[in-house]
Amino acid sequence: MEERKKRRKLNIKFPGRGHGRYVFTDKKHPEKGVLSAALGLISVVTIIYAVFLSYKNGGEAEGKYAVAVMICLVYSIAGLVLGIMSRMEKDIFRLFPTLGIILNVLSLIWVGLLLYFSFL
Repeated sequence: MEERKKRRKLNIKFPGRGHGRYVFTDKKHPEKGVLSAALGLISVVTIIYAVFLSYKNGGEAEGKYAVAVMICLVYSIAGLVLGIMSRMEKDIFRLFPTLGIILNVLSLIWVGLLLYFSFL
């Protein structure tokens, strides 16, 4: 009997594999938010690449770079609208909508600055 008590005393139970790791939530990543982040990333990368190629060309921007930046303007507006729409949903993770809004606003500001400095 005493031996059994000793074993119980030393028998330390560790939590089982995955015990306490389950997160029961109805939250999800909204598809519109992921699309918004993807459009923002495409826009920012394309604008950076167009500016880099223009710089490499001695400051002379070719027409194809301007067209690419104007397409990025359309992408940014669409991504911003999608980001705002997905941010208004309930029970979602807010990472991708917020990231999409930030990237698309950054892209819109950059296009605006490029247009402003091109007229000077």
